[in-house]
Amino acid sequence: MKAFGKILGLGLLGLLLIIVALGFALTHLFDPNDYKDEIRQLARDKAHVELTLNGDIGWSLFPWLGLELHEASIATLTKPKEPFADLQMLGLSVRVLPLLRREVQMSDVRVEGLNLTLARDEQGHGNWEDIGKPLPAQSAGTADAPAQAPAEQKPASADGSDRAVKLDIDSLTVNNARVQYTDAKTGQSYSAESIQLSTGPVHEGANIPLKASAFISASQPNIKARTELAGELRFDRKLKRYNFEDMRLSGETSGEPTGGKTVTFAAQGQLLVDLGANVASWNGLKVSANQLRALGELNLRDLDKAPQLSGGLSIAQFNLRTFLDSIGRPLPATNDPAAFARLELVTRLQGTPNSLALEDLAVKLDDSTFSGRVAVEDVAKQALRLQLKGDTFDADRYLPAKSEEAKGATAARQAEVQQQEASAVAGAGNSPLPNAPTQVAWSDDKLLPVDRLRALDLQADLAFGALTVDKLPIEGAQLKAVGQGGLLTLQTLRGELYNGTFEAKGTVDVRPAVPQLGVNTNIQRVPVEHFIKTEGKEQTPPVKGLLTLTSDLTATGNSQKALVDTLNGSANFTINDGVLVNANLEQQLCQAIATLNRKALSGEPRGKDTPFQELRGSLVVRNGVASNPDLKVRIPGLTVNGHGDLDLRVLGMDYNIGVIVEGDQRAMPDPACQVNERFAGVEVPLRCRGPLELGAKACRLDQSGMGKVAAKLAGNRLKDKIDEKLDEKLGDKVSPEVKDALKGLFKR
Repeated sequence: MKAFGKILGLGLLGLLLIIVALGFALTHLFDPNDYKDEIRQLARDKAHVELTLNGDIGWSLFPWLGLELHEASIATLTKPKEPFADLQMLGLSVRVLPLLRREVQMSDVRVEGLNLTLARDEQGHGNWEDIGKPLPAQSAGTADAPAQAPAEQKPASADGSDRAVKLDIDSLTVNNARVQYTDAKTGQSYSAESIQLSTGPVHEGANIPLKASAFISASQPNIKARTELAGELRFDRKLKRYNFEDMRLSGETSGEPTGGKTVTFAAQGQLLVDLGANVASWNGLKVSANQLRALGELNLRDLDKAPQLSGGLSIAQFNLRTFLDSIGRPLPATNDPAAFARLELVTRLQGTPNSLALEDLAVKLDDSTFSGRVAVEDVAKQALRLQLKGDTFDADRYLPAKSEEAKGATAARQAEVQQQEASAVAGAGNSPLPNAPTQVAWSDDKLLPVDRLRALDLQADLAFGALTVDKLPIEGAQLKAVGQGGLLTLQTLRGELYNGTFEAKGTVDVRPAVPQLGVNTNIQRVPVEHFIKTEGKEQTPPVKGLLTLTSDLTATGNSQKALVDTLNGSANFTINDGVLVNANLEQQLCQAIATLNRKALSGEPRGKDTPFQELRGSLVVRNGVASNPDLKVRIPGLTVNGHGDLDLRVLGMDYNIGVIVEGDQRAMPDPACQVNERFAGVEVPLRCRGPLELGAKACRLDQSGMGKVAAKLAGNRLKDKIDEKLDEKLGDKVSPEVKDALKGLFKR
């Protein structure tokens, strides 16, 4: 037995030597390059591809089954002259004996100069769709052959002989590869060039170190990017589970979307795709793009249906203006250049392929804090939903800054008002009447992004503890608005303003070529002085008091000037407990009475303001000019009636005012300013003309009207003398009825 074992061992050793010698002989004496034509034909017949072998073929048989191809290309049989893939070199080798155990043990796999060209024609047909398909003639020829019974599918054996092939690769290296995709129908093209890929040992169920890099570009829009990817890949084909641990993606990009500016980006985290459970996740998410830094996690479920997104996101404080400028999307200039300097947010994410919601949103923007929900319910329809609460928000800071043209127009009008004000000396009743203003008070800058509003589907519900709009501090502001198909409706905008209240409703219709606006307002007991301001100048307002206003107005256009020029509608107003500031109306009235009395005032003006209990009236607005036919003012000792126009286009006024006075009612009145019975009921005329900012300082005694008053008074005086003479002559000789009849004759 011992000798038999020795002989058997020597026999096996000899057989092994024979196999090795045979393998050596086959690999050195048999040259596969002599059979290139047969290999090409075999590729046509079996794989239905056109294989071109321009370089040498190297191979080995045992213990490694090795193959090395040089200068090879593959094309479809329909277009054999247009290869969709070619390479400079492919080298791989497989251990022979493990193949018997359905194990693929490979050494280093190397691919050099792979060039993959994918294309769709104008009919949408891709050149890769014909891979492995025979020519139509071949298909017809085979149809005439006797039909072969389909091979019976062998059921999977119970012993697991049909189990998946086990992979075992020492490494995979791809150098200088290129992938090109073009679509003739859309004109789009994408490419990835200089692709470099290297891995460590590839074993199923074990971490596989991986590094890759490429230069990626697209044509529409034109964009280029350099990318680098690293991490450890692990997969389980049976469980359909794939992990990418410690994934790190970085690079930079530039092109049309970034305005030619370079954006540096990076992302990292732990990626998981479980196709068995139809879930995916990205944990430990870290993303950066220039100054932007974000942390969070993302989860996807129902991958086989409509994927559902959930997760959380936190963005660290950053300068939004600087960031958008760095990616070629600069913000327009704002009234406050420091606006958008600080932005940070934390939110919970919910989404689908066509929607995204930021739930439990907490945002800090500069000095303001917001909370609530922001959602795009339908990306295709731009269906935006806003539900936000803010503590304080100064909207003026974020409004677009005025253009240079608008600034020039504002400066011109300010200069005109200042010139008029300098000539309008308060209390100088004989000074010239100010001229009517001529400079336009409004900007031609565009107000509304019409194209965006036409496509917007909006539902907004906003609340602010304190909201500043046009320098008006609104407390407890609430805003509700909806918009769809180009029609935006302001359902309500209400709040408290300087201890008063206001509410506005309106519509903005951008469906026509020229936007149309309509607004209803209701203001209750708000100090009127806050609405009368001269831009860029701190000054005392011309009038003070509590304003109550209701209005119903319409306008068309897309600028302040266009809206004011087309303003139409009506309004009613009341000002209670008011004061005409720096307007010694009393002095001017006393001057008028002194003129009628033919006396001179003996004292100096005793006050600069004129208080009034109530000022009321109505307005009818036509194309930017508001006509007021029924001005009424209640002043102690005075009754004021007026009518005139407010030209809102230049913020000018032209008023005729009649004042019925009682005279100086003080304990020690000025003799020249006393009203006797002859002056009772006489209306003293005033004329007010000039910039609206001047208020009562633009009012002067109407000298032409005073002539009519004097004539009336002269007639009254003559009547009084006749009455006196009749009383003297008639005495008690006639009855009182006859006396009155005779006096009446002289009234006619």
